[in-house]
Amino acid sequence: MRILSRYIVAQHVIPFVFALSALTAFQLLNQIARRFGELVGKGLPWSVIIEVFALSIPFIVTTTLSMAVLIAVLYTAGRLAADHEFTAMRASGVSIGGIMAPLLAAAVVVTMLAFLFSDQVLPRSNHRLRTLLTDISRKKPTFALKEQVINELQRGRLFLRAARIDQSTFQLREVTIYDLADQERKRVIRADSGRMALTPNEEDLYLTLFDGTMQEFDRTDQKVFQQIAFRRNDIRVEDVGNMLTRTERDDYRGDREMGVCEMEDVIQAAEQERELNARQLRAVKLNALRSLTGLPPLQPDTTVPPARSSLYCTGLQRVAGFVLPAQLRAQGTGRRQAPTRVDPELLSRFNEPGRRAFNTGRIDVPRFSDIRGFQDRVRTASIRSANYRVELHKKYAIAAACIVFVLMGVPMAVSFPRGGVGYVVGMSLAVFSVYYVCLIG
Repeated sequence: MRILSRYIVAQHVIPFVFALSALTAFQLLNQIARRFGELVGKGLPWSVIIEVFALSIPFIVTTTLSMAVLIAVLYTAGRLAADHEFTAMRASGVSIGGIMAPLLAAAVVVTMLAFLFSDQVLPRSNHRLRTLLTDISRKKPTFALKEQVINELQRGRLFLRAARIDQSTFQLREVTIYDLADQERKRVIRADSGRMALTPNEEDLYLTLFDGTMQEFDRTDQKVFQQIAFRRNDIRVEDVGNMLTRTERDDYRGDREMGVCEMEDVIQAAEQERELNARQLRAVKLNALRSLTGLPPLQPDTTVPPARSSLYCTGLQRVAGFVLPAQLRAQGTGRRQAPTRVDPELLSRFNEPGRRAFNTGRIDVPRFSDIRGFQDRVRTASIRSANYRVELHKKYAIAAACIVFVLMGVPMAVSFPRGGVGYVVGMSLAVFSVYYVCLIG
């Protein structure tokens, strides 16, 4: 039986590796087709472009891993059934459960590895990718002026044309500048010669023009025209830098840039905040009713039980304590957010005894804005908790899909043993499409 189990698992290895490689390569080519032109247009070094696509691979692998499992199971199980190997196994007394047992064991191992990958590697790669793309978005296109071409210095605002450009000395000949920044006036600057230079930080451009004129046209009144001659004109063009400034540290993390333990911390903090504000809201409403009867107000309970880590996060912290250096133990420790405490100014309005309402006939009714504020805080905390809980469940669902696809793939392949490659591809696309649609909601 052990030899049979190894044989069944071994038959799935090559199709699985091939399917995973092909699907990952296809998705990566799709990413390259979408972003390559934009990245090259920024004048980035090839190392940065390669880094962008390399950081996209973990997310691609996370989505293609389960589909590769399904394709491998459908293809291999279908081939074994078509070659009557399953029939021989059944004739030898091996049940379908015995045939699927080694596949399920392998699927459990793949599921655990996929979960650890999505929890430890994927958030870090997503964070680095977002930070890098943000840095790239701040970088302007390559500042390389071309002769006899209208060059855009500032998007939709400033344009430059030069008949001759000496790239070694940055000398310009027959320069024309079109300034369209003003909505009411248009300026055209012409000069016989000039030179350009970048600031030391390579962010701003200085243009020095010689022997020219500046013509100004009024867009609202075509009769208004002004021309000024100059011997020298200095122009500063801001923010045309061509340097890529890398962010060294970015503490902000989105929901897809957090691990399981970090998201659990956010969820627990949001639940604590929701419960605390709900108690305050109930106290405000109850004290408003008590004031009508002359009863003294009640103070809401502001104590919140401490958050408790899951078994996975507790175990991860212990493993990190033994394996990783102190500066790398961020994953699993989390950044707990202190729950919102009760506003003392708000509660002070309900510390007056109810006898004042009886003696003066005046009732201290809480302001509607206070009640509405607590309701908004409760709703906001609930939404934040729900959003992070969905992302947390996605990590489990994506990893567990490997087991589900094994349970689905073997019966489907045995039912249609002669379906061939077309059946494998068609059923894989159909199943994964339904799965993906349900996953993204």
